[in-house]
Amino acid sequence: MIYRSKAPLRLGLAGGGTDVSPYSDEFGGAILNATISLYAYATIEPLEENGIIIQAADRKEEQRFDWNNELPIDGKLDLVKGVYNRIQKDYGLPLTNFRITTYVDAPAGSGLGTSSTLVVAILGAFTEMLKLPLGDYDIAHYAYEIERKDLNLAGGKQDQYAATFGGVNFMEFYTNDKVIVNPLRIRQEYLNELENNLVLYFTSTSRESATIIKEQQKNVLQRNEKSIEAMHHLKEQSQMMKEALLKGRLHEIGEILDYGFKQKRQMAANISNDQLDEIYNAAKKAGASGGKISGAGGGGFMFFYCPGNTRYKVIETLNNFGGEIKQYQFTKNGLRTWCSQ
Repeated sequence: MIYRSKAPLRLGLAGGGTDVSPYSDEFGGAILNATISLYAYATIEPLEENGIIIQAADRKEEQRFDWNNELPIDGKLDLVKGVYNRIQKDYGLPLTNFRITTYVDAPAGSGLGTSSTLVVAILGAFTEMLKLPLGDYDIAHYAYEIERKDLNLAGGKQDQYAATFGGVNFMEFYTNDKVIVNPLRIRQEYLNELENNLVLYFTSTSRESATIIKEQQKNVLQRNEKSIEAMHHLKEQSQMMKEALLKGRLHEIGEILDYGFKQKRQMAANISNDQLDEIYNAAKKAGASGGKISGAGGGGFMFFYCPGNTRYKVIETLNNFGGEIKQYQFTKNGLRTWCSQ
């Protein structure tokens, strides 16, 4: 039997960074995000040979181990090993030999939540294999604990929930890791227009998000008023975005994104840089009314709201910077798991 799963990556449309502790613990966070048709995949298949094989097919990396209750966390394929170790600890795995293969449709560090989404996908494959009685909130929180606590990787909480639930969601974050996911019932014609007008652009760079996130966390702990005030404004931005989408006021989306872009730069250094500023300003000059650096910032994907018929001029302009326009659609489904003979 082969066990498979896939989980969607996401666009964080508003409120980014307010899901990160300690800000969310003290002030409460709010984010609006939407999943897209780029995925993280995981497959578990039995082996004739003894042991465990871990493969990251997209990165052409592989590790082999003898059967063991705990695999070494050493900086190589740690997301898979972190899930394996936690599942072994909490549920135990049958003494069977298997290969687990992963693949992600976007590079690590690109700002679409790839790492957390991959953890959700890996968990999904193990859940399918072991028939674990875990609901959506259980899986998302479990993924968060593995990544943030077991592996001690810096980051927020939104990605695990976006990948698990799927769709367009307004998420609220509170103390003690409490999260409430509010699915938004947005009219299909509004989503069609949003999808048409949002141009997704990969800058062909990646970044180490942990460095930016740790500075953001430090700014909150040290009571940096400028940084904290920016996070307050970003939380407000998520409410603005929710209202605009629900009421079909799509002409406001670009301005709301532009407002968030200006605020996010105040949260931590290196969220933007000269190259990203140049791309952003060129896109606006070509007709975009606003945009965003996806994820923690510093590189990776950007997206721009292009009202009317401006998307083609914006795409033409972006192509001058050596990156890549990425086609996508919004998705309604989150984590999916299944098995095959």
